[in-house]
Amino acid sequence: MEFDKIKAGVKKMGLETTRMDNENYFEAVIGHARLEEMVCVLEGIFGAPAWPSGKKLLKDTQILIKNAGGLRKGQTLYFLSEEGCSVFAMLWPWQDGERITIKMSKI
Repeated sequence: MEFDKIKAGVKKMGLETTRMDNENYFEAVIGHARLEEMVCVLEGIFGAPAWPSGKKLLKDTQILIKNAGGLRKGQTLYFLSEEGCSVFAMLWPWQDGERITIKMSKI
């Protein structure tokens, strides 16, 4: 799993703004009209969301989420761990209902 390839897939989405883009972290904003397409891209990479889901999150994942700002109702977490590398993506809808922040990190 290469973080650069994951970022490249997300960048093809027509982002409104890229806030940060480095070798271990990516943050951008998309318009709400792109949400369904972004979910398809993320599920193609990560599979089903890790949160919300019926499964309990591992303690390490809970700590990671807390350090990234936490998760609230309406937000989504995708998580993938393979080849000794873990990557997560979080979707944070804005209160205005018009935009969504996507945060991704390699750990």
